[in-house]
Amino acid sequence: MENIIGVDIGGTSIVGGRIEGDIIVEQLSAETNALEGGNKTLDILKGIIRRLKTNNTKAIGIGVPSVVDREKGIVYNVQNIRGWDEVHLKSLLEAELELPVRIDNDANCFAYGEKIYGKGKDFENFVGVTLGTGVGGGIIQNHRLLLDTNCGSGEFGEIPYLDSILEDYCGSRFFTRTAGRSAYEIALKVREGDKESIEIYTQYGKHISVLVKIILLILDPQAIIFGGSISQSFDLFRESMYENLKDFPYPKSVDKIRILTSDLHNTGILGAGALCVNSRHPDADIR
Repeated sequence: MENIIGVDIGGTSIVGGRIEGDIIVEQLSAETNALEGGNKTLDILKGIIRRLKTNNTKAIGIGVPSVVDREKGIVYNVQNIRGWDEVHLKSLLEAELELPVRIDNDANCFAYGEKIYGKGKDFENFVGVTLGTGVGGGIIQNHRLLLDTNCGSGEFGEIPYLDSILEDYCGSRFFTRTAGRSAYEIALKVREGDKESIEIYTQYGKHISVLVKIILLILDPQAIIFGGSISQSFDLFRESMYENLKDFPYPKSVDKIRILTSDLHNTGILGAGALCVNSRHPDADIR
């Protein structure tokens, strides 16, 4: 059976999978070796792909936590991997592996993975937002990823906010800065009825409402789909988020927007693989 390979490159690990239809049939991972970076990380990436590749593999999709020249497949300024300031990843991999390679920002991969495999199937226009260590976004318009210049649109976490940036209030650092514990640890305390932890998630919902307002004002999509580790606790901040959306100047927009959480597992792999699925991705011509 024909297959594609999806690879999610992170600051600490590289996770790849072979996808047949909409199922990951094999998955591998390895440490990124980010401090060594350079060719060391590249060799680890190549090794994972070679182990996943079969005679029926048609293409490779890769998600990276940075900006990308989609046409040339050049990755720029990967902050968490040493020496990855300008990596001609597409040409390097295609020359060795003799398969088409598609590369995009990891948050874009999340959004496109939702479009191909997840809840995004139901929407023409939506924004996928990852809530984890960072806060990234991918924008789907007219069923395809937004044709931006550097894969940099949707980086809502970098918007200045209060004394810092939005990412420090909508990502995991909010919890460690506020309470010295992870979002997951605090969520467990909320479910036990701890009042201090409940208040922390109430404040978090307030900050998330600011993120939602920005998305509504700039893009006015049909839906926002949250992914990432913190989205698994959506029920703990949903009420506070909506309470703080009541002052939005266009209440009908709030009434109409669908705010959902992803049900996909291994989203990074599926999202990267989705880059190769069909022509609705701005650079895909595999099928």
